[in-house]
Amino acid sequence: MISIVIPYYAHEREILNTLASISLQENVTYEVIIVDDGSPIPLDETLVQSYIKDAIVLRHVQNKGAPAARNTGLDAASGSYVIFWDADITADPTMLLKMQKVLDTQPHIDMVYSNFVFGPKTFYLRPFSYEALKVRNYIHSTSLLRKHVALHWDESLKKLQDWDYWLTFSEAGSMGYWIDEVLFSVGERKEGMSRWIPSIAYCAPFRWLPYIRTQVQKYKEAERIVKAKHALP
Repeated sequence: MISIVIPYYAHEREILNTLASISLQENVTYEVIIVDDGSPIPLDETLVQSYIKDAIVLRHVQNKGAPAARNTGLDAASGSYVIFWDADITADPTMLLKMQKVLDTQPHIDMVYSNFVFGPKTFYLRPFSYEALKVRNYIHSTSLLRKHVALHWDESLKKLQDWDYWLTFSEAGSMGYWIDEVLFSVGERKEGMSRWIPSIAYCAPFRWLPYIRTQVQKYKEAERIVKAKHALP
């Protein structure tokens, strides 16, 4: 069974699209664990179960962020496999089946990821490489893992948690596998973690614009923290 862990905070419209997408997944057995991370208006469990009958909604008393919500969901997961499925993701109906087949047939592989669409851009990735990950992250958090190698997320990080996660995953000796297909899309939001900023924004003169400058500064500080944690140059 696949445990689908969804961190949620005040994005009801997006998560209903996500649940509809999950309900269309073909030929896999799964459980859905939604962690409501202290939303001002709690997620309506009856509404959730109108899409997926046996979905479980866990609640945080206070907002702690997506990493903490993922950790709560991971601790509650009972599947052999686990996927951290963001609340604004819609997937191809074959995504979980294709990912699971890799883990079912290749025992040396611990995680499977794919290409994806984010905002206006399609991200075509590359084969798994620890050396490449040390330069920059290219793997989305929505990837299928064997439950016994799934790690807890660093709750102290505000940005680049996925880069830290896959670096830690690699340092533990775990291996990933790339499916060279676009299997899901991430809905771009005006607020929150799901924002896409083109790489040109980090170059002069754009990076000096007030809003972009703030975002670049936050990114650079997060990058410094992750590099220091993993002793990267």
